[in-house]
Parts: sequence; C-alpha cells; structure tokens
Amino acid sequence: MNKSELVKALAEEHMLPIDEAAMMVDTFFDCLRDAMVRGERVEIRGFGSFKVKEYKSYLGRNPKTGSNVAVPPKKLPAFRAGKELKDVLNV
Repeated sequence: MNKSELVKALAEEHMLPIDEAAMMVDTFFDCLRDAMVRGERVEIRGFGSFKVKEYKSYLGRNPKTGSNVAVPPKKLPAFRAGKELKDVLNV
C-alpha cells in the first residue's frame, strides 16, 4: 500500500472527500517526521515505535577500488513492530 492508496482507503472507510483524507494523512506523517527530527521516540500502541538511531563515523572500504573511505556520522530512522502487530502477522 502506498500513500495514495492509504488516502483512498481512509476516504472510503469514513466517507470523506479525498482532499480531506489527504490532509489527514499528510498531517499524520508531518507530525511523525517533526517529532523524529526533534529526537523524540514515537510510539503507536498496537502498531510499533519509531526512533532515530545515531551512528558514529567509521573507516569503510570502497568495494570497487579497495581504498579506505571515511564514512561520516549519520542518523537513520528505525521502526520496531509492536507485539500486537507481530501477533496479527503470525496468526
């Protein structure tokens, strides 16, 4: 399912105009992103949690040339599924 399919499903489920459903979905993802930018953990009970993982810099290797490459520190989003979601998937 992609974003437009999610908007369509929301609109059909709650008999909303597509524009209003799109605004709701956009607002949800904007809030999720903004919280993660602030370094906050976002937990959606029954679904899972999102957080930002920070990785230190390290010395990597270019697989094509074999030369050493300095990889800068970075932050990446991480998702951990909740127990209820895991249970539903493993029925």
